[in-house]
Amino acid sequence: MSIQLAVIMVPVLFGMMGFALDLGRLYLVRGELNHAAEAAALAAAGQLIGTAGALDHANTAAQLVLAQNRYNFGSLTLGQDTGNLTSTITDPAYFTTVAGATGTDPNGSSADGTTARHVQVSVTADAPLLFWSLLSLGASRKTPIAAQALAGVSAPLCTACGIEPFAIAAKDASDLLNFGLGDPADSVNYTLYYNCTGTAPTFLPNSGQSAAYTIINRYDAGSTTLSDETDQLFRYAATGLLSSTTPNPTGSLVPMSCVGIGDPLEAVWNSPTFVAVPQACTAALPQVAAAALCGLFTRVDNQTLPAACTTAVTDYSSLAAAAPIDSDPGTTQDLYSAYNGNGRRVITIAVVDALAPNSATPMNVLGLRQFLIQPNPDGTVFNPSDANGRFVATYIGSPMPLRQGNIDDRYGFGVCPATSGPGKVVLHQ
Repeated sequence: MSIQLAVIMVPVLFGMMGFALDLGRLYLVRGELNHAAEAAALAAAGQLIGTAGALDHANTAAQLVLAQNRYNFGSLTLGQDTGNLTSTITDPAYFTTVAGATGTDPNGSSADGTTARHVQVSVTADAPLLFWSLLSLGASRKTPIAAQALAGVSAPLCTACGIEPFAIAAKDASDLLNFGLGDPADSVNYTLYYNCTGTAPTFLPNSGQSAAYTIINRYDAGSTTLSDETDQLFRYAATGLLSSTTPNPTGSLVPMSCVGIGDPLEAVWNSPTFVAVPQACTAALPQVAAAALCGLFTRVDNQTLPAACTTAVTDYSSLAAAAPIDSDPGTTQDLYSAYNGNGRRVITIAVVDALAPNSATPMNVLGLRQFLIQPNPDGTVFNPSDANGRFVATYIGSPMPLRQGNIDDRYGFGVCPATSGPGKVVLHQ
């Protein structure tokens, strides 16, 4: 009787031990795979910028992330076979809509680089079995675990963070889609120049329109890492607005690193040293604009040391060396759809009702739109020493997702949710 009971109880014991150990390992492996798939999907979605080459960059981003993720207590590399255990990474799938990705849209289908807004990443890996391998159902000593993640570009943001510190005036405030800047499909090239009084500067070659810009006020008086004002201006233009615990100097509730649609308190740069008020178009470029342009310049060339930048920015050489250039710095003025870079040449700027003539006049933010910095006709980059701070950029609308921001109207401006503008990368549950 005791032998018969032992024969019955051994499988039961192995099964119970399997629940205690093997099941725990299965949950661990699944968690590791979920984490890897989600990280890869987010990385790929960040490259969905609406260009023909976007999917190549998205695939590369996903592969880089997956290569850095391991599973089974971090002992195995995804995509590589190890003895009895195998893992498979399915090529990412791209879709125009979330419904298409989830299969709830009967017309949903895969998208190309210009239309893809969402990406699905799937991974499968074998998890080893210990006690359950002693049972007939676990004779292979392993069981497959699958994970899938979907990420994409959100609805338009009401508050955008980490964008560039530039603002232009709407050409048509009643046009809530493009503010009179033109149809992005027309690839209109603008000569953007620093706001000045008098006769506007001439267009640069290969640009059909012009628009004045100003530098918005994000002077961080409490910064300990970048206490120098010109260094702050450089960094904001080189990498976007930085996070800070210092209140917004404009008096707005919007954080220092962000710009909010509907914010009626946006203002031009104003500090004890520099004020971004417009000067005569024949005057020398103010240092506040020169420092910002030097930061913008490093997006296409961080090796050259323009004479104007060595004097306009206190620590230009060290800051420029740390600023990455675009993977496609551009040698010809291409259409945005043919742009093959990583987004460093794309700038997101505030569109306001009118550029303020002084630091005391507030500006109302109407929206957020994007431009692609273009090279000169001879293939060279723009000149940060230009007396009017001019550079050529193509109006592209808002195809590139931003790093951070809010979709809701959390600051009570009463104009959100936004109907158009850039979104951010989000993970769909």
